[in-house]
Amino acid sequence: MDKRTILAFALSFAVLLLWSFFAAPPKDQNPPGRPRASVKAPAGTSSAPLPEKASPAPAPAPVGSNQTPEAESRGPLSPVEEKEIRVETPLYKAVFSNVGPTLKSFQLKRYRRENNPRSPLIEMVSVPHEAGPCLSVDFGPRGRNPAGSTAFTTDKDLINLGRGSEPEDLTFKALTKEGLTITKTFRLYPDEYRIDLTVTVENPGGTPLDGNFSAALRALPPGKKKGYYSYVGLVGLVDGSLEEIELDDPGEAKELRGGIRWLAYEDDYFISALIPLPETNGVLAARKSKDGVLQVVHSGPAVTLTPSGRTTAHYALYFGPRDLEQLKKVELDLDRAVNFGWTDIIARPLLYLLRFFYNYTRNYGVAIIILTILIKIIFWPLTHKSYKSMKEMQKLQPRMAKIREKYKGNKEQMNKELMALYKTYKVNPMGGCLPMIIQIPVFFALFRILGNAIELRHAPFMLWINDLSAPDRLFRFPFEIPFMSPPYGIPILTLLMGASMFIQQKMTPTPGDPTQAKVMMFLPLIFTVMFINFPSGLVLYWLVNNVLSIGQQYRINRKK
Repeated sequence: MDKRTILAFALSFAVLLLWSFFAAPPKDQNPPGRPRASVKAPAGTSSAPLPEKASPAPAPAPVGSNQTPEAESRGPLSPVEEKEIRVETPLYKAVFSNVGPTLKSFQLKRYRRENNPRSPLIEMVSVPHEAGPCLSVDFGPRGRNPAGSTAFTTDKDLINLGRGSEPEDLTFKALTKEGLTITKTFRLYPDEYRIDLTVTVENPGGTPLDGNFSAALRALPPGKKKGYYSYVGLVGLVDGSLEEIELDDPGEAKELRGGIRWLAYEDDYFISALIPLPETNGVLAARKSKDGVLQVVHSGPAVTLTPSGRTTAHYALYFGPRDLEQLKKVELDLDRAVNFGWTDIIARPLLYLLRFFYNYTRNYGVAIIILTILIKIIFWPLTHKSYKSMKEMQKLQPRMAKIREKYKGNKEQMNKELMALYKTYKVNPMGGCLPMIIQIPVFFALFRILGNAIELRHAPFMLWINDLSAPDRLFRFPFEIPFMSPPYGIPILTLLMGASMFIQQKMTPTPGDPTQAKVMMFLPLIFTVMFINFPSGLVLYWLVNNVLSIGQQYRINRKK
């Protein structure tokens, strides 16, 4: 009974990992960059707009009010004179356009597409220019998507922020076709991915206008996702609940209503987010265009703009890594975008521990080894008890076999005799399994972290392992290998992991059933095939854990 239960858990692990192996596509070595969002509320958000700087007289330009619904949704740019404003900080290089205004480019200076110093920087703006702006915020009739086609004026061509310098404002002004004066001020910080945005609308005319603020994000997802258990697409925090807005078919649309904390587009390692300030009830309208562009629009509450009146909206933007530490700085619950599923309560502390060890070792491979040793020490009493119970059960195998043979026609009596045998020798038939069950949540939490943490992206370990988020490969082959995703080569670390599993299996007390014993001996081969495409950081954890388990088993076996 004990061995069958262990076999059931082992096969359950195999099925889950096998599902991950086939469900997760091969790692794309040259994916388009894509961010996740995180934002921090600007000081004085609830009272007054950010200070404005003087700018030249605004030039009228069409708002796009005569656009068709499809064109309005896509937000094409009007044929007006465009001006680009370049911004550089220690963290990113950005290009703003005065048409919208919007972002034309946002490159992260600390992250590259490939693990190569000559590789292009990660580009957060993935939507094609002709498909509409990646970011647009506007005020107009309720229900109209922000088109972002108005030409604004600004007095700046370049902003260069050094480390530790003061934040700087980039202000745009325009007069719309309806006669409204719109001022949009972006506050840029030198050492943060956060950008604060204040939009002020004034009505100099004599007629009241009804409308609302609308803000939109657009993105074109990459062809393949790169991480395991990762989500790529639109997401929002609505009424305190994280909502993944999955849009599979072109033309598909979804709508969410409630308290909108933030909305974002996220991929495996990066996020682009927009946060309305303060949180208010609103509507999130998401759709997928025919060309695959994802769009999510946040519509705020209705506003009546009286003659000579003004209204202001505040937003926070985040274009950067899906890094818990950076997202925590933004506050506003943006760190909820990093979701480890049902293991989150365990995974987050483990991730902080991993970062803690890295701060001292400056090597995430070494940090993984230390974390594995720490976990092994914590669970040492449980695994020790499990191994001892399995060893005691092995001693009883001959007696158990005789009982089964004697009472094979009477299962009730057979179970009574077996329970009496366990009681006589003070052996718990589940003693070998219960400690293993307790460790399962920790294993899956580590699986989620090591399979999709941005900390391991392009993180070197030693020798041939220069990227702990990629499978280990030694000696690249020009031909394909079955079950292996490119690049093709010798998975040395994975083979060592399989060998350690085989040694551990040989040292573990074998089941009394020969068939079960043979199946158990095949598990190292099965796991080796499944792990062949897993991130090397995850394989490293499994290998170190196996080596420590071998040492523990050897110590127990030597005792009489």
